Amino acid sequence: MFDLKNYLKSGREVINAALDAAMPRASEQPALLHKAMRYCVFPGGKRIRPIICVAAAEAVGGKAGDALPAAAAIEICHTYTLIHDDLPCMDDDDLRRGRPTCHVVFGEANAVLAGDAIQALSFEVAARTKTPKRYPSNQLVLELAMAAGSRGVVGGQVEDMAFDPVKSRSRRRMVAFIHLHKTADLFRAAARMGGIAGNATRRQLAALTAYGVNLGMAFQITDDLLDEAVANSKAKKRKGKTGDMNCVSIYGRDAAREKARRHVKAAIAAAKLLRGKGIEPLVSIAISMVDRSH
Repeated sequence: MFDLKNYLKSGREVINAALDAAMPRASEQPALLHKAMRYCVFPGGKRIRPIICVAAAEAVGGKAGDALPAAAAIEICHTYTLIHDDLPCMDDDDLRRGRPTCHVVFGEANAVLAGDAIQALSFEVAARTKTPKRYPSNQLVLELAMAAGSRGVVGGQVEDMAFDPVKSRSRRRMVAFIHLHKTADLFRAAARMGGIAGNATRRQLAALTAYGVNLGMAFQITDDLLDEAVANSKAKKRKGKTGDMNCVSIYGRDAAREKARRHVKAAIAAAKLLRGKGIEPLVSIAISMVDRSH
């Protein structure tokens, strides 16, 4: 039986080493900026996106080492989105992963600049990564750019901030759009960039695309379920209003959970198109998605 827990643990260690090598030293001028960048990247979370990137490369017959730079680029880009997402002008969060957010520790201006610098670094790391001859030399940068821009994460964030559930006539469509672009696009990029680094065929890359999108959607719906549980717990203490507009408030808990399971099922089916033992990490990650506790 595949040991997902140890796979994720060893994967995080490898990813963290790659990130440490890619990041500027905290003492390098401008030291305050580089300290802020490293503060946000380390110690980090589960590193699920870069681990998927590496697993995708291995699933198509590539080597983990071939995908490590691409995996680091994905995680660095993800970190930039978190820094900006936490800013007072956006979600205005004071905590991230149990620690004060970047703008709380370093000030709002430095947090904006740290996010900008980290985003630029993600493209620098991707640009330095060699691609197999099957793909154009700029393919990894292109994948990351498509996931990060106005048709990706940034577009999803804009619609998330603008979304008014009271005035919206199509709440389900809008929430699906936000989840697809704000969350699933980076999962898609992680799977595709890993596949490209591993020299995937076009059919394999199509399967990895479907895997990444469905896994990302399941991840976000599960986040909604977890967030709703926390909101309800807090509401019981303060007897106030619970939750934000998300999959749970639109579909209900049971329907949202079933929706997540359908996305997981689709992700597993896509992974199985790749065949072979190399798909075990991808399948196990998908199975674990709806059982996350945090």
